[in-house]
Amino acid sequence: MARWLLGEEPVEVFAAASVLIDPAIGEAGDVDTAVVTLRTQSGALCQISNSRRAVYGYDQRIEALGSKGALRADNVVESTVSFAGADGIISDKPLPFFLERYAEAYRRELDHFIGAVASGATPLVGGDDGVKALALADAALESLRSGSRGQDLINRL
Repeated sequence: MARWLLGEEPVEVFAAASVLIDPAIGEAGDVDTAVVTLRTQSGALCQISNSRRAVYGYDQRIEALGSKGALRADNVVESTVSFAGADGIISDKPLPFFLERYAEAYRRELDHFIGAVASGATPLVGGDDGVKALALADAALESLRSGSRGQDLINRL
């Protein structure tokens, strides 16, 4: 998704991470809190922040900031009804898990893929996109382990 939003391939990735929530995750060799920064040839930046725990719900938002404005996709909630009173504003938490949140999107993706295959058209997303996403993930992991920018793997994109 980051590649699509940026409109050009990242040429540099830097990752930093910690174990702040659950020591068992660290003992298993993993992290629970991470930040990844991507930079494109033109200098566009993308920051991805991850945490294994958001006590207020499954938090997954996108913000794109540019010289002509900003674009934002907020969390999906069960209801947009909220109550505002003397003690603050009360509203629904984000939906609890990605399956509930993205059920419709998954249906649309599947419909698009089936339609493309049935008509002989090329799907909007192909195997090359998956390979490039994996290369970015590998470069981020290399950056995390070495503490440097993961340029070698990303140059293979």
